[in-house]
Amino acid sequence: MSELATLARPYASAVFKRAKETGSTEQWSERLAFMSAVLNDGDISTLLDNPKVSKQDALGLILDICQEYVDEEGSNFLKLLVHNNRLTLISTIFNLFETYKADHEGYVDVEVTTAYEFSEEAKLNFAATLEKTLSKKIHMNVILDKSLIGGVLVRAGDRVIDRSIRGQLQHMQKTLQ
Repeated sequence: MSELATLARPYASAVFKRAKETGSTEQWSERLAFMSAVLNDGDISTLLDNPKVSKQDALGLILDICQEYVDEEGSNFLKLLVHNNRLTLISTIFNLFETYKADHEGYVDVEVTTAYEFSEEAKLNFAATLEKTLSKKIHMNVILDKSLIGGVLVRAGDRVIDRSIRGQLQHMQKTLQ
């Protein structure tokens, strides 16, 4: 993953810089999300992995699929990725772009994994606590995972806060060994 991020970072950074210059961060976010969804489709990725399909044919296919969702800048971006054999980085580019966008807008996307559903009041209290801890506004996505046994696992960018029973048991196991 870190290798992909290293390769994708210059593209994501350039797109984000251009999006800020033109005031089109939301449009670029939507474009990149669509491109990522198209290129992650099993049939499309199989076709693109086929060595018998030329770069031009692949580009033509992708541009045909994306024509309603991609403007001239988006088309040029896709052409650049195809030319540099970096089309497979589109999902990583999208994720990095979203991280840059969130940082610029002063919020962070937080994934909270919990063993049990939050009540609405508990969710609001937990969100307020996370905002204080991270010193940013948050967009929280809650995922249920019964294997945690209890507690929560929080992922905010590259920061992980593991307050789950499973995590504590694993920590104790490592300590005892």
